[in-house]
Amino acid sequence: QVQLVESGGGSVQTGGSLRLSCAVSGFTSRTYCMGWFRQAPGKGREGVAIISHTGGTAYTDSVKGRFTISQDNAKSILYLQMNDLKPEDTAVYYCTVEDGTSACYTSSWPHLFERYSYRGQGTQVTVSS
Repeated sequence: QVQLVESGGGSVQTGGSLRLSCAVSGFTSRTYCMGWFRQAPGKGREGVAIISHTGGTAYTDSVKGRFTISQDNAKSILYLQMNDLKPEDTAVYYCTVEDGTSACYTSSWPHLFERYSYRGQGTQVTVSS
């Protein structure tokens, strides 16, 4: 049984930093796509960043230069380092995992949350001005 457990969310002021973690258990595929999605109040869910088993990454434009997605394969943990946080980053953040790379290697990746077979419960990030 695959389980994803996010942690690291919280409340910070504008300009602050947080690091989200997603502990992945039970997932054994060697080819995969992993990602972070978020949903702000009253808005739809959007892709923030993705990473494939090759280490290739992609980011949505609004977080480029501020957020970094990474993975610790030995510990099966997915990270999202978020720096210079802004109020518009306030959202529930979800980690996702999918067997294969079809969810990564497409320009529509930010809209493919439902494509992922495995998704966490979400962690709240609140940025105050």
